[in-house]
Amino acid sequence: MSEQTPEKKKKKRKKKRPHIAADLSTVAGRARAERELVLGDHGFLRESFQNLHQISPEMWRSNQPNPRQVAEHAAERGIRTIINLRGESTKGYYLLEKEACEAAGIVLVDFQVFSRDTPKVETIEAAQALFEDIAYPALMHCKSGADRAGLMSALYMIFRRQMPVAKAAEQLSGRFLHVKSGKTGMLDAFFATYLEETADSAKPFMKWVREDYDPAAVKAEFMKRLGNRFQWDRLLRRE
Repeated sequence: MSEQTPEKKKKKRKKKRPHIAADLSTVAGRARAERELVLGDHGFLRESFQNLHQISPEMWRSNQPNPRQVAEHAAERGIRTIINLRGESTKGYYLLEKEACEAAGIVLVDFQVFSRDTPKVETIEAAQALFEDIAYPALMHCKSGADRAGLMSALYMIFRRQMPVAKAAEQLSGRFLHVKSGKTGMLDAFFATYLEETADSAKPFMKWVREDYDPAAVKAEFMKRLGNRFQWDRLLRRE
């Protein structure tokens, strides 16, 4: 009997079924959503450890909050806006956060960014507009509060606090559990490229972003330098 070709094997693989959102109006649906938050999304780890930091009088950053933590943000910190950097989802962690925000009178903004890619020009421009439009005090979060939250915290410092880029980029550091060793180091490379290319000209950040920044080139150069080194992002299962 002849062996199956890779093409035939691919055909036999089952297509991934789209995830159907849990119905929070039913007991079973709510229980499922809570399982997806606590087990599927590793919420049990975040129950006792919040990677929570206040980075200005009006802005906080953290990992994924659970419903109780959302209520605490509203009651204890007066949070009016939560920026979800993971994007909209049908998973329990998102459904429960959305419900908790509605109950607490917090506006939930879905603004998806990525931890293992160079940010797009449109994303940077949208972030600048976002920080001007939202109601403060605000909190932004990703899953771990390390990488995407670090990128957006740096952009917040640049746009809203007029902080120098070199100083703002410190939001991407081990203090917040950010890892530079794997592909998440692409975020560091983005800011480092700006600093290198404008060292003599002192070209303003957004002028450089719009006129000179090439996301694909920065990514390619970073991946070339990364080579075959051990990928921390695989170990940590970063999104």
